[in-house]
Amino acid sequence: MSSSATIFALASGSGRAGVAVFRLSGAQAGAALVALGGQPLPEPRRAVRRRVRGADGEIIDDGLALWFPAPYSFTGEDVVELQLHGGRAVASALAEALLGLGLRPAEPGEFSRRAFEAGKLDLTQAEAIADLVDAETAAQRRQALRQMDGALLRLYEGWRERLLRAQAHLEAEIDFADEDLPGGLSEAARREIDAIAAQMAAHLADGRRGERLRDGLHIAILGAPNVGKSSLLNRLAGREAAIVSATAGTTRDVIEVHLDLGGYPVVLADTAGLRNAAEAVEEEGIRRARARAEAADLCLVVFDAAALPELDSESLSLVDGRAIPLVNKIDQTAVAVPDAIGGQIAVGVSARNGEGLDALLALLTDRAAEVLEGSGAPALTRARHRSAIEDSVTALRRCLTAGLPELAAEDVRVAARALGRITGRVDVEEMLDVIFREFCIGK
Repeated sequence: MSSSATIFALASGSGRAGVAVFRLSGAQAGAALVALGGQPLPEPRRAVRRRVRGADGEIIDDGLALWFPAPYSFTGEDVVELQLHGGRAVASALAEALLGLGLRPAEPGEFSRRAFEAGKLDLTQAEAIADLVDAETAAQRRQALRQMDGALLRLYEGWRERLLRAQAHLEAEIDFADEDLPGGLSEAARREIDAIAAQMAAHLADGRRGERLRDGLHIAILGAPNVGKSSLLNRLAGREAAIVSATAGTTRDVIEVHLDLGGYPVVLADTAGLRNAAEAVEEEGIRRARARAEAADLCLVVFDAAALPELDSESLSLVDGRAIPLVNKIDQTAVAVPDAIGGQIAVGVSARNGEGLDALLALLTDRAAEVLEGSGAPALTRARHRSAIEDSVTALRRCLTAGLPELAAEDVRVAARALGRITGRVDVEEMLDVIFREFCIGK
């Protein structure tokens, strides 16, 4: 990405819409607005009505223009925003006019990258912008907003600053060994390093709740054939997502639907019925069902009410602390549902008429909150954050056992640098393309 060019992009959604927002950023943004409108630049940060014209003088559209001179803009550069009608013909004509003025289309994430390079935000805040654009549930929105507000930045930069002070104390005893320094500098530094390492380790041991919240909580529906797993999926999804048949072995592959469960993102998966497979394709489906059971955050293990008090032994073996036992088809029998199955509270439901579904949804929401909501501390949201903090903890633990003060100080430097990679406070040029190319155009 070249920061010297003036760029433009449709910052709102593509396609037909009532209003479309176009963003320009760079040294020629103001001149482009003057050329498009044939009028002087408006007062900064004030929306004005402008007719936008092409190179031939033909009117492209009549809308609003806003002017944000550097450095008081999102990117830190001169920025123009045009609010025009959202037709494709308008977008196409405006793009042609801007290309004729020497501007170029923005690459994915280029506006946010320029904001980062101008010091307007750090890498965690830039990533939060992408998360906010992608957020589909209230919990995802809250997490992204908190990170965009600098929650992770403050945590990681606080650790890094403390490490830099500890490093300075360690190096003082090396460089000024003959000077009259306060006693116990090295010991105090090591105590501080030990405390920071413990805090980082606790931050890592969060059950990956931040990453799970970004990607969705995975819930697998498991059980023997014909217990109503696919019907339950369809009932929870509110649509016919899976084929329902009385023929055993109908579900061969894992079928997923995405749900908003009380504000939490959920990926619900229907799986093949667990039994001795009749042929190779079904056997593969059962293998995938067992693999999904192992990888899931929660499992709904379904039993047939008509079979009570007998319980399918293979399904029963899957009931553990991650499982919610469900007894389906309670509308078809008068047999009482047991209070617990496999040591877990059991829920009676009817996928056919919806009986018991409200209680199940409430229980699922509570379980999702237990997994995804922590103590209130900001959560890790990306694998690169986790990797950098793991590197930092490893270096700090090595520091605490180092035999030479020079080696201890170097380990602290390595740990602080690992933290700096997360926020972009150290040289991270090699990571920037990877991070920002995941953004949508116009951000």
